[in-house]
Amino acid sequence: MSEPAAPARLPGFGRTVRGRMLLIALLPPLILLPLILGVALRSWSARMDAVLIAKVAGELTIAHQHLAGLVERRGAAIAALGQSAAMQRRAAGTGLADWLDGERTRLGLDFLEYLPQARAATAAARWPVIGAALAGREAAAIDIFAAADLAARDPALAMRARLTLVATRAAVPTDRLEESRGMVVHAAAPAPGGVLVGGQLLNRNLGFIDEMNALVYPEGGLTGRSQGTATLFLDDVRISTNVRLFADVRALGTRVSAAVRGRVLDQGAVWLDRAFVVNDWYVSAYEPVRDSFGTRVGMLYVGFLEAPFAAAERRMLVQIIAAFLAVLALAVPVLLRWARGIFAPLEAMSAAIGRVEAGDLGARAAVAGRADEIGRVAAHLDTLLGQLQERDRRLRDWAGELERRVAERTRDLEAANRRIEATTRQLIVSEKLAAIGEITAGVAHEINNPLAVIQGNIDVVRDDLGPRADSLRTEFHLIQDQIQAIHILVSKLLRFARPEEYADSGSGHDPDAVIRDTMPLVAHVLNRAGVAVTLDLAAGGAVAMNATELQQVLVNLMINAAQAMPQGGALTIRSRPDDGAGRAPAAGAEPGVEITVADTGSGMPQEVVDRIFDPFFTTKRAEGTGLGLSISRNLINRAGGEIAVESAPGQGSRFTIRLPGIAAATG
Repeated sequence: MSEPAAPARLPGFGRTVRGRMLLIALLPPLILLPLILGVALRSWSARMDAVLIAKVAGELTIAHQHLAGLVERRGAAIAALGQSAAMQRRAAGTGLADWLDGERTRLGLDFLEYLPQARAATAAARWPVIGAALAGREAAAIDIFAAADLAARDPALAMRARLTLVATRAAVPTDRLEESRGMVVHAAAPAPGGVLVGGQLLNRNLGFIDEMNALVYPEGGLTGRSQGTATLFLDDVRISTNVRLFADVRALGTRVSAAVRGRVLDQGAVWLDRAFVVNDWYVSAYEPVRDSFGTRVGMLYVGFLEAPFAAAERRMLVQIIAAFLAVLALAVPVLLRWARGIFAPLEAMSAAIGRVEAGDLGARAAVAGRADEIGRVAAHLDTLLGQLQERDRRLRDWAGELERRVAERTRDLEAANRRIEATTRQLIVSEKLAAIGEITAGVAHEINNPLAVIQGNIDVVRDDLGPRADSLRTEFHLIQDQIQAIHILVSKLLRFARPEEYADSGSGHDPDAVIRDTMPLVAHVLNRAGVAVTLDLAAGGAVAMNATELQQVLVNLMINAAQAMPQGGALTIRSRPDDGAGRAPAAGAEPGVEITVADTGSGMPQEVVDRIFDPFFTTKRAEGTGLGLSISRNLINRAGGEIAVESAPGQGSRFTIRLPGIAAATG
């Protein structure tokens, strides 16, 4: 007789579908999610701290720009005043002191003084800004004035700068009892016969610090009870601040903590961290303030009270944890109930979506035999995927058509823009050339008027003297020769300004004679630059180019050469017959002429050579217009010639002009 069969053993918890579903349902909310929440909260707290540090760093940038703007505005005001017409008049007259006092009040300065050349030279040894002004440049910077310097300008300034030091927790120990120096926005600018110097004392300048604080921390800009503060330090002493010791008592004379001093003043680094400020902890930012010598003389600080943000962070953490626990208490029962029988269709739908994401728009969930909600969702998903496939096809068609139209419109717009840019450049060049011609003609006209008066008066004097004029014959001849020289120069200026009125391109011109006539126009520029000129002229033929236009080209090349040799050098101008080597000669053409203008200047790199003839391209940012060489090339091309340049850094520059002979020009 056989033994009864043993009852079947129930499978282990983890091996049943139910067990696996329970594990799947309970493992994330009870174990993984709390771990993730803890990491997330910790990361959030760190990010919150980083956001506060980034915020105070941005606010320090605003405060820095405000202080720099104050220095810049003071410098600009002094510079404008030094070059004003009123200053020009009073520098040579009387009443300068009263006028300067009125301007000081108007500009909000604490002192404004005029230093003659000798006094300015002595003061320049102490103050770099005055040295810069003596050199012809305006300058403004932060400087530290001793009590004696302040008292010499106004005893009230020395009294305002003096601060009694207040014992401060965590500060570096000191035996000093007071700070008598003053931090001054110091500005100087050139003035007629000397230097104009002004300054604004920042000690106890509460209006400046309150304005900075309002700019950095506008009303309502901080949450809760947090307060924004700003401070300017001289060394480690607060000389201007809105930090309070008590309700309405500002913390003037208190000192910064030793940790901040060591990092900012001693090491020159920026402090971005929490710091103890007078009597509480603040999220703080400090940066060193440097004087005109580059020495660290103080600090600029902005910050806000940390306590409200810390309390808000704690409240947020408590609320997040409480919300998580509430959600967990509600979700676990729901998850246990929903975990049964849903994974197969969901996995099918997930797989279909995954295939669609991978690019297979024909994928479908294909869940059959289910009439419940999941089955209906699967059917809807398949319908949506079909619609998505059809819309994708249409969108691709539309995208192709749109790309074609955009490309077509883009090409049209680019062509139109190129035409507009070319037309604009031509208009600007024409307008500027017309303005230059009018100015030059006006100058020549204004010279002719007084010259005619001088000539007439010389004739009157000669007639009045009668026979006695014979003893002054040499002097009269000398004056007459100089007047004639000026007449010639004015005539050349008029030909230069209005070439169309003196155009004579129908006949040939000797280029060597044009070169010689050009030299007096640029002699003063070349002599001032210490340039030695060598003329090697043997053109041997005539060119049909308008003499004035050729002269304009030569003047531009010679002035450019002088500017390339500020310390002096050699300029060689050479003319020779052009044999036309490497170019096909025109039928019946006469031999042309080749003119070279070579200097021993600094030369040009290849990237400059490639653009040297472009309109408005210039390497003289503050002086040049970038039109000279472009106009020169246009004039030469219009005459049927060409211009080329060879240059390399340190090897000078060589410009070569080739012009056709008279037969080629007149045809």
